[in-house]
Amino acid sequence: MRVTIPSVVVSEWWRSRTDARETILRGLIVEPVDTELAKLAGMAIATVRGATAIDALVMASAARRGDVVFTSDVGDLQRLSAYFPAVRVLAV
Repeated sequence: MRVTIPSVVVSEWWRSRTDARETILRGLIVEPVDTELAKLAGMAIATVRGATAIDALVMASAARRGDVVFTSDVGDLQRLSAYFPAVRVLAV
């Protein structure tokens, strides 16, 4: 299985360096946030009250690829499903 994350997720998750984080990061595909992805996330933020930029970028990134989002923050990401209805959000 291939796991892709937008690059901004690294900044949210990387609070300090650990061997475990290094190992996990090596197993991920880190997608750069380009202008089109940022615009798509911005439109979602404007539509979904209380949505955050990082959550919107995660959902926009998944929507572009037709992917599933795995998260421990199901509620916030499911609210964004109103803007990205093709993205399935699953709890981990």
